[in-house]
Amino acid sequence: MSTQTITEKRGAAARAAAPARVQRTGARGPGRTTKAKRKEWLWAALFVLPLLFGVVVFYIWPIFRNAYFSFTTWGVFGGATWSGLNNYETMLSDPMFWRSILNTLIYVGFLLLGIPLAVIFAALINRPGLRFASLYRTAFFLPYVAMPAAVSMVWRIIFNGDFGMLNYVLSLVGIEGPNWLSTEWLALIAVGVVGMWISVGFNLIVLSAGMKGIPPEMYEASSLDGASRLRQFFAITVPLLSPSIFFVSVMTVITGFQLFDLLYALMGTQNPAINQTQSMVYLFFAHQQTGDNGYAAAVGVAILLLVGVFTILQFRMQKRWVNYV
Repeated sequence: MSTQTITEKRGAAARAAAPARVQRTGARGPGRTTKAKRKEWLWAALFVLPLLFGVVVFYIWPIFRNAYFSFTTWGVFGGATWSGLNNYETMLSDPMFWRSILNTLIYVGFLLLGIPLAVIFAALINRPGLRFASLYRTAFFLPYVAMPAAVSMVWRIIFNGDFGMLNYVLSLVGIEGPNWLSTEWLALIAVGVVGMWISVGFNLIVLSAGMKGIPPEMYEASSLDGASRLRQFFAITVPLLSPSIFFVSVMTVITGFQLFDLLYALMGTQNPAINQTQSMVYLFFAHQQTGDNGYAAAVGVAILLLVGVFTILQFRMQKRWVNYV
């Protein structure tokens, strides 16, 4: 038998065996793939379940529990009875509830005013060749990480109507300073200024990180075209920084609706202006202190809904001014 004939027979045998091998491989492949996927899902679930358990227990379940309590009335010694929409009817007819919404929105407005300041400070700190830039960032960020009680103690001394630093400076120019923390609208302005001062540090860190992502070639090209630093700031820095500005604006609104500890530490419960200055969270706290847990739960639901509405509006409006590169 010639070599060519042997080679042809071996090739024919290989071609005949190929479909069987393919068939056997195809029969085992899906089973192995399904088993591997199950194993991957098992490991993924094993790592995710602890976190998911914490989210459900400490976040999701309290939301639903609070929503249920908002439809109940609590007795003096505890115990909840179903009362339907009574708490919401009382809340919507309560002038203090609407005043707390107005106070919270004013405070949120002060925090939002801090974002342009943070953009300006971040642009100044990120200038090429600036010495001690890290020290400046740390100095701006310290108020954000400091305890609200400690910050409030310092600002209570500054705003003190009798011996405060602010009134002393005003007296030097012949102005008699008011009692900042015990006068209705002035107290709210004082709380807003302190909140804005605290929030600038966090915003500055986020915006500084965003500025580092802007290609320096864009500034070099604009310089060759004769653009000034101010023109570069409004034509390059601000548009390309808009995703970071959007992020800090969303976080600022959510943080503003959570106003409590700063207000509580600055003004206290015996302040004559606290009722006209209280936030929504403080209103929630005040009704819990009096045992009116059903009304407090209704206020909590209102806070959640308002935060959700404002967050959705911000995400809907981002398409008009946020530039994603």
